[in-house]
Amino acid sequence: MWEMFSSPNQCSQQANPRKGFNRMASSPFLFLFHGLILWIGHLMTGPAHANMPAAYQLETDWMLDAKPYTASWHEDPVTGICTLQNGLVARRWVLAPNAATIGVDNLMTSAPILRSIRPEASLIIDGMPFPVGGLQGQPNHAFIREEWIQNMREMNGSLRYTHYQVSQPLERFPWKRVRHHAPDAVWPPKGIQVDFHYSGLVSGKETSETKTMPQPLEVVVHYILYDGIPAFSKWMTVTNQGDQSVNLDHFESEILAVIPREDPVETREGVSIHEPNLHVETDYAFGGFSVRNSRRHSVHWQPDPAFHTQVNYLKQNPCLLKVAPERGPDQTLFPGKPFESFRTFMLIHDSEDRMRQGLALRRMYRTIAPWVTENPLILHLTTTEEASVLQAIDQAAICGFEIVNFSFGSGLNMENRGIENHDYFKKLVTYAASKGIELGGYSLLSSRRISPDSDNCIHPETGKPGGQTHGFAPALASDWGQQYLESIQSFFESTGFSKFVHDGSYPGDWDAASRPPLQKGLNDSQWVQWKLITRLYQWMRSEGIYLRVPDYYYLNGANEAGMGYREVNWSLPRLEQQIHTRQNIFDGTWEKTPSMGWMFVPLTEYHGGGEQATIEPLSRHWEHYQTMLLSNLGAGVQAVYRGHRLFDSDHVREGVTRTVQWFKSNRDILESDLIHTSSRRADGTHPDWYFHANPKLKSKGLWVGFNPSNKAVEMDLLLNVYFTGLTDQIRILPGGDQDNSAVCTLDRHHRVKIPVDLPAHGTEWFLIEEVPRQPMP
Repeated sequence: MWEMFSSPNQCSQQANPRKGFNRMASSPFLFLFHGLILWIGHLMTGPAHANMPAAYQLETDWMLDAKPYTASWHEDPVTGICTLQNGLVARRWVLAPNAATIGVDNLMTSAPILRSIRPEASLIIDGMPFPVGGLQGQPNHAFIREEWIQNMREMNGSLRYTHYQVSQPLERFPWKRVRHHAPDAVWPPKGIQVDFHYSGLVSGKETSETKTMPQPLEVVVHYILYDGIPAFSKWMTVTNQGDQSVNLDHFESEILAVIPREDPVETREGVSIHEPNLHVETDYAFGGFSVRNSRRHSVHWQPDPAFHTQVNYLKQNPCLLKVAPERGPDQTLFPGKPFESFRTFMLIHDSEDRMRQGLALRRMYRTIAPWVTENPLILHLTTTEEASVLQAIDQAAICGFEIVNFSFGSGLNMENRGIENHDYFKKLVTYAASKGIELGGYSLLSSRRISPDSDNCIHPETGKPGGQTHGFAPALASDWGQQYLESIQSFFESTGFSKFVHDGSYPGDWDAASRPPLQKGLNDSQWVQWKLITRLYQWMRSEGIYLRVPDYYYLNGANEAGMGYREVNWSLPRLEQQIHTRQNIFDGTWEKTPSMGWMFVPLTEYHGGGEQATIEPLSRHWEHYQTMLLSNLGAGVQAVYRGHRLFDSDHVREGVTRTVQWFKSNRDILESDLIHTSSRRADGTHPDWYFHANPKLKSKGLWVGFNPSNKAVEMDLLLNVYFTGLTDQIRILPGGDQDNSAVCTLDRHHRVKIPVDLPAHGTEWFLIEEVPRQPMP
């Protein structure tokens, strides 16, 4: 089959041509590879940059090599302008007459982001507003001119800048590393932190207006710019330096007047104006599986009433960013006790391309929450009966699974603080540890109604329980809520469990009840409950407890949320479940890394469906079982494998073990990001495939394809390998076989043409590596 490669510019074989691609002996796939033949079209010489964004201005694509882009801080001795930049983005300040951001710049495209100068933050203390820093007097809020800055003045009643400090970022909370994670994970992330200090008020000089701070405050506005990624974080700390308490009614921790993404003349009902091309989120996030839904509590794009020169006739362009809680936090500032806001993370994109924006966001999560790269294989057990548990632990150890988790409905009750309950599960933990297996369990918080009714969240409109995100929700600041949180932590401390599934979690429900001493009432209820739940999650992260939460708590220590699927679909016929699995993974990984979202594999019946939907008995439906394993693991995604065992025969045991070994042998590249523009979404008729790429690894790419049809398929795959970082030649290893590979030259668009034969209901895969350099003669 290799004789066709007669030209030195085409693919050439590196091993015995008669060996072929039969990987049955060592591959997890129980079928033969059909002749995977490789050739090249549209040849060129030299490197190409066809996949860089059109407006990209830098020599090196940061997504392929981020090493040149390290953060730095500089204060210009002549202009006094301070700059925090890493070669990708920059933020610039003046320090006099007060500190103010005068520029946020996209260095990747040479485009400015800021159009108007605003305060660095703002506070409402005892009902009175106080800007933090900032300047006023800009004549036109569509753009910023240097000569305007020189003539701008302090804002009356604003807190005055005193000094700054530069340091290295510290960890937000500890991350105890006890299991496999991405090989390049770093915590805390590297970069530069700059803290701006403010105290005292600017007095009114041009008006009769004067303002008095109820108690002297120091406000520190913190910024971090990370190495190797166009992302900042920001938060503030407020300390009461007086001798009497004051109340922090509200704060805005970020205020940016941003250049609009578009500026239409008219405003029409049902036609929204797009927000600026700037990703902003906070760790005050809940009530959603996606970042867009979960950040709604704190990230607000609003019309700018000062932007009089905008084209939009009604001045409704949403180009003023305010980062603030919707209500509250309504916190008492006691003398000497600092208050810390939530943290804002801003990612600046280098293009409008969905693929690059998604990759940038995933890179940010790997940087600011690297625990999301933990990705253990987990059996979700439906019983706590000892013999069944011991069998499940033994099977997990044999097959290479890493955790056994007691699923919902198993009988586990973490709220039971009895010694007998704790001792029983502690004994199981000891046995599991002897087999190299961790144990975990499930608990439900939201969507349950507890007694007494007064311990549920009280709806602000009805004055009664109910009507919340999930119907009913226990109030975390109630007596029941406090006992619940203590019981959960006590269970983990006592038993040694190291995995937690927290269903419902806290979705942001308001609670109109007063619950002293923790909660005053409605205005502080969301803040208080968020602090309570994240305190538990951060403690778990510091203890190395793997945390699955069906909500967006990644930035507060959670490892995983749902990938996104409809539960009743697991009662559909088995073949349809396979298609939905790969569709859900393709759709869910645009903004999630493979390890950030879990899927579902119902080993036993789930939501009905009967025999046609169920895998048990496993040996009878092994082909489907294996396809479900590969549909998830081939994407680097873990699933809820829910049942009471992993195998019921030697044949199935060998198959599961072989598939898991394949996953672990290729784990780092499989857990690398999916490249959607080089993958194909499943449609149930034509072949579909995943393509992973990571330029940092030896295996820089992995392709795995699926044929859902009843007929063998021959297809020409034109694969773009840009995100592998390879620019000239690649080495392709069918089935990962080092002894049977081909070297191919890429076309000018970083593509290689590959004819692939996929057997009916079959799967094929190959690795991509760099071509070894030949020694100099």
